[in-house]
Amino acid sequence: MIKTHQNSGVTLIEMLIGIVVSSILIAAMYTTYSVINNTYSRVTDVAGISKSGRDIVSMIMRDVRMAGFKYYYGYNAENEARPLNIKIPKTDYLEFVAGDTAATERDSHAPVVIYRNTIGDATKVSAEEPLAPGYEILDTAEKINNVCCDQIHIVFGDFDANADIGAGEQYYKKYKISYFARALRKDGDEFYGVFRSKKYWRQPLDEDTGSWVVDNCPGSDCYSGELVREYLTDMSFVAMDKFGRVVEANPKDPDKIYDIRSVDMTLTFRSATKAGFFKNLTQGTSRQILSLGREAEQFTGEDAAYKRDSIFLTVHTRNLGGIGMAN
Repeated sequence: MIKTHQNSGVTLIEMLIGIVVSSILIAAMYTTYSVINNTYSRVTDVAGISKSGRDIVSMIMRDVRMAGFKYYYGYNAENEARPLNIKIPKTDYLEFVAGDTAATERDSHAPVVIYRNTIGDATKVSAEEPLAPGYEILDTAEKINNVCCDQIHIVFGDFDANADIGAGEQYYKKYKISYFARALRKDGDEFYGVFRSKKYWRQPLDEDTGSWVVDNCPGSDCYSGELVREYLTDMSFVAMDKFGRVVEANPKDPDKIYDIRSVDMTLTFRSATKAGFFKNLTQGTSRQILSLGREAEQFTGEDAAYKRDSIFLTVHTRNLGGIGMAN
């Protein structure tokens, strides 16, 4: 006797129901992934703004705390026995330029100088502009808005007892660190960037005058300007005295500069993209950022869609105490 088996399969209706259910599950999974991915991107972008902002603030804080520092070598018996042409002076012999005239302002040795609403390095010593590979530097006529950023110039001393005087080096050294902004364009996006420059006061032991240079610098670590942070919206500096009063850190009024006890600063950065931060912008939506010493700046239209983060900080100028640096 031959036995037969009853074969069963999936009907067309069951297949269609399975496809529909699978499609719903895949759509739900994709939606969940999209939400998580967008949230992660926004959190990462915000974290990047905050971290890079803290990094550059730490750099500025370190330099401001050095403002006005001078090294004192003092008496050393071994040094006193050395020939005059290589004997280390007990105190800093470098020329001091007050910078209190239009002709000498660029060469100022004032420990802290602040220029308000100024783009570019006001104290540059060469025609070479700071480079930013991959970016286009905009000129004054193309800059993003009329008011953006302050710049700060910080002067401090250093010392190297092992300097090779015969090779034109010098024992006492003086540096000027500058932070300033330039308008940049990248892939059609326009924003400001924070630049940092480092200058060196070159004055051999047997000369009475010197000059700021960016070449022939010890260790070749001087430069006319390097981009240290992009997507800057605003950067401001305000110098304060011990009573909390604003000090105009202008070399043309040098006596006031040595009343500085702290520098208040605020830096505002924006996100690299605007997608996902503010989805429900309406026509005429306006956002604003606060600055020091300037009116709040308004952003409307597409500019309002960027995420912006501000950092406020007060830095103590520990090397300034009301006594001038002049020799």
